[in-house]
Amino acid sequence: MKVVTFGEIMLRLNPSGFFQLFQRGELEASFAGSEANVAVSIANYGADATFVTKVPDNALGDAVIRELRGYGVDTSQVAKGGKRLGIYFVERGYSHRPSKVIYDRENSAIAESSLDDYNWDQVFSDADWFHFSGITPALSKNLAEICEFACRAAKSKGLIVSCDLNYRAKLWSRSEAAKTMSKLMEYVDYLIGNEADASDVFGVSLRDSDVTSGELSKEGYKIMAKELTDRFGFVGVAFSLRGSISATINDWSGMLYVDEQAHFAPKYRIHIVDRIGAGDSFAGALIYALASSYAPQRAVCFAVAASCLKHSIEHDFNRVGLLDIERLMEGDKSGRVQR
Repeated sequence: MKVVTFGEIMLRLNPSGFFQLFQRGELEASFAGSEANVAVSIANYGADATFVTKVPDNALGDAVIRELRGYGVDTSQVAKGGKRLGIYFVERGYSHRPSKVIYDRENSAIAESSLDDYNWDQVFSDADWFHFSGITPALSKNLAEICEFACRAAKSKGLIVSCDLNYRAKLWSRSEAAKTMSKLMEYVDYLIGNEADASDVFGVSLRDSDVTSGELSKEGYKIMAKELTDRFGFVGVAFSLRGSISATINDWSGMLYVDEQAHFAPKYRIHIVDRIGAGDSFAGALIYALASSYAPQRAVCFAVAASCLKHSIEHDFNRVGLLDIERLMEGDKSGRVQR
């Protein structure tokens, strides 16, 4: 099994712990990006993951490649050039103070890349699955066109295609997202996201649920997934289900809708260290499970357990392995020291 992901990787800067931005005179540096996060997760589970992007031809670009290689991600298709690596700042929330994200990613290397930067025939020559997110086509008009070209190339070679909606209001409007993403859905087999993404991009509403109070209706999610499947012809739709008690305490679950059946994972009450990247860890684990022929119920349980654990790990990448996930799936929630 080989999974290819395509998108931007950025430099992430955040204060340690739960300090506010610039409350102290230092910031932690790491690398992050939705599709890179997915590739790292998949590589962690022992599968082949290739990440396609463009980074500047300088020390920052070299550091990105070294970092990804350290996780076992294939970087042979990373293009080099352009002006800069995108940056984003994170302030982690605590209790009733929400987390905050500030982007500094305009004119990044990938945003200004062209179709000639990527050899999709070569990229997909031995691949089984292609994944992108709604962030990538939001970055620039040319990236939206490259994304569509890549999707067409993937489908022509028989790959399964998945997309995490990942709507970002700071990158484009709802109407822009709806127009572009609706066009790309023609190529997508599995749609991944949450109820807010689906509402913002496709205008579908979640019935009988209030995510801010944690009151979630399983039937409402099923109806939403069916509506999307009927509209676009997806093989499957997966949602992460988050009930927000506070910035640091959430309920976490997920649903996978396939063959007109909704499969729900158990709900976990989580105390959050870092929630950024949790949705990507859900997507990465789900892709791994589906590509490994897990039954739908086991696949969504695996994805939710993996992303539950990600909430306990600082920075974007999910560093947990198969054994950690399987232990949690088997009911070991105690957090006791393992000796």
